[in-house]
Amino acid sequence: MAPNDWNAVNNPFKLGVLGSGKGSNFIAIADAAAAGRIPAQIAIVLSDVEVAPILSLARARNIPAQFIPPGKFRTKLDEDSERAFVHALQEAKVDLIVLAGFMRVLKGDFLRAFEGRIVNIHPSLLPSFPGLEAWKQALDHGVKVTGCTVHFVDAGVDAGPIIGQEIVPVLDDDTPERLHQRIHAAEHDLYPKCVAAIARADIAVTGRRVLWKTGHNATVPGST
Repeated sequence: MAPNDWNAVNNPFKLGVLGSGKGSNFIAIADAAAAGRIPAQIAIVLSDVEVAPILSLARARNIPAQFIPPGKFRTKLDEDSERAFVHALQEAKVDLIVLAGFMRVLKGDFLRAFEGRIVNIHPSLLPSFPGLEAWKQALDHGVKVTGCTVHFVDAGVDAGPIIGQEIVPVLDDDTPERLHQRIHAAEHDLYPKCVAAIARADIAVTGRRVLWKTGHNATVPGST
């Protein structure tokens, strides 16, 4: 289903959020939705970690939140868990799945169930520094700028079409922790903008290119 068709399916536009940790990007998106900057509602929050703070944060906002055991694997969902996640999201009738610090790689059946409807944020300017600890990779490599990227999720690792990016300069006295903190701040600005654009049908996907309507841009040249 093309992004421009999503608004015709459900009204209001519904988000499903998956997270494994603190939920800072969830908060940024929930605040933007509550303020009307994202024309959508968060229908459900799911986690593979029973004590993940993202679940208590969602419940405090009266958003349905559920822990689903991930199964026997360390980095992906097993088949039973995958089916449970897919069922919960389908029951909630979500239009878009937003990964917010979800630490499991999504595989075939999950991706097929929500093809073209899963987004993620990564703490680098992809395609540079995919994978874990991207801010540390950037610092170790000696680049002068890094940032964050919102992208659609496909079968590759941090490899799907890029929706938006924001630049963060690397300072001479940066530590991994300080750089990561500034990238987080940039994420909290960029992710809601990209989710809002999808909810408004302000983008179109042509091959690997994500095209924004005239007057909108999710590449931010400034610093954070």
